[in-house]
Amino acid sequence: MKRQLAEKSGREGETRAAMWLRAKGWQILDRRVKTAAGEIDLIAKRRGVIAFVEVKWRRRRADLDHAIDEYRLSRAAAAAEAVAHRYALDGEDIRIDVILLAPGSFPRHIANAWQP
Repeated sequence: MKRQLAEKSGREGETRAAMWLRAKGWQILDRRVKTAAGEIDLIAKRRGVIAFVEVKWRRRRADLDHAIDEYRLSRAAAAAEAVAHRYALDGEDIRIDVILLAPGSFPRHIANAWQP
């Protein structure tokens, strides 16, 4: 039951993140893309940039500071690398972004969060 609730909250967070990105001029290319390296929550495009977006939803804003770490970012980067050729077709730049969400706060968008 707890896992199902977490899954539902995660999906709602991804939907909110996608709406926020659209409001900022991003086009959502794909959602929940599964690869052997892991899942990519959102893939978005704006002005020659393809962003592979990791979305983290927490019930408390204070918990957002610990929602993402180097291990999670490296998995997101590996997943993005596995499928980047499908999305960056015209020489677009690619990057890993993170969007952190919690009730009662604006989304926190960390652009280019992974720099190996």
